[in-house]
Amino acid sequence: MWGIYVKYRKFGELDWRVSALGFGAMRLPIIGEDRGNIDEAEAIRMIRSAIDHGLNYVDTAYPYHSGNSEILVGKAIKDGYREKVRLATKMPIRLLESEEDLDRIFSEQLHKLQTDHIDFYLFHGLRRATWSKVLEFNVLKWAEKEIADRRIRYLGFSFHDDYEMFKEIIDSYDGWTFCQIQYNYVDTEYQAGTRGLKYAALKGLAVVVMEPIQGGNLSIKPSEEIQAIWDEAEIKRTPAEWALQWVWNQPEVSLALSGMSTMNHVVENVRSASRSDPGTLTDEELILISRVRAKYLEYGFIGCTGCRYCVPCPEDVFIPEILTLYNEYYTKRGNLNAQQDIINKYNEKIPLESGADICAKCGECEDKCPQQLPIRKFLTRVAWSFKRKE
Repeated sequence: MWGIYVKYRKFGELDWRVSALGFGAMRLPIIGEDRGNIDEAEAIRMIRSAIDHGLNYVDTAYPYHSGNSEILVGKAIKDGYREKVRLATKMPIRLLESEEDLDRIFSEQLHKLQTDHIDFYLFHGLRRATWSKVLEFNVLKWAEKEIADRRIRYLGFSFHDDYEMFKEIIDSYDGWTFCQIQYNYVDTEYQAGTRGLKYAALKGLAVVVMEPIQGGNLSIKPSEEIQAIWDEAEIKRTPAEWALQWVWNQPEVSLALSGMSTMNHVVENVRSASRSDPGTLTDEELILISRVRAKYLEYGFIGCTGCRYCVPCPEDVFIPEILTLYNEYYTKRGNLNAQQDIINKYNEKIPLESGADICAKCGECEDKCPQQLPIRKFLTRVAWSFKRKE
């Protein structure tokens, strides 16, 4: 074994300490191109290895990996591992069509996860429209019954909207134990942002951070200009570790979730978590991170985290793959050769019948996007910037 173990932090007002690193089961290794075809043996090995090194929080959700993530996690936490972790999954609020769906979906989740209870249960992807559904279908009353029956231990929500909506949701219900927000050194003012982080902590909620590396965008090999800034640091870190340590540096954060796809991700992130603590970064290091953030914002990061909620597309446009290339294209601003390489990659990997120019502008992807991104606009830009040769 590696001889390294994660550190632990407070989890809101609970008398329990959580590992600084949580395992997010949204980007598990797959076989081929089908997101639903998880590499079961490798994914189980990764999750159990993380738990063996102290990780005690595993997060999944009903729609992840085409509905197969919960099944995989259920298998991974057998053989004594269930007792070593707190399990988190989510009710897909946007999929609800009636109150009857609540019992059906929850029973299905318990069956997939091979457990009789969920430790930390979230309402998935709350924003104005889905919060209205929570109220319309009496989801809070339903959850309170499940808590009374001990099938749910603690209730929380994941969030994708503005700060005012975040505050309204927190203030509307006294039974929240925790919340989950997108937060990283680029997205400090995005959605709940730093204000939301501090407000939730002030109200006694544990704060789980998702996308601490912005869906992997902050781990991409940076431009020479950004790398030159990192090189000024006395302590050398990978781009991914800079992002994680920035999140862990803040005492209001309970844990950072990482969607790990390879065993190497597990090893690197556990090693980073073994060095984590609030207040670890120096003032000089925080200034460096601020400078890098300014550069990324200047480059125009588009905010796609690769969650894949936007697919399937009615026209079969490869939306997540295209936006990933578009993000990478921006990080190479000023390097024409590198940008051309990305355009070449687009031409090689994106079929003609699934390219950005096929977009019919129907807007279905934008309705499903938790980041509320103007996807149609981005695809138009890609169609223009990555114009294929006749």
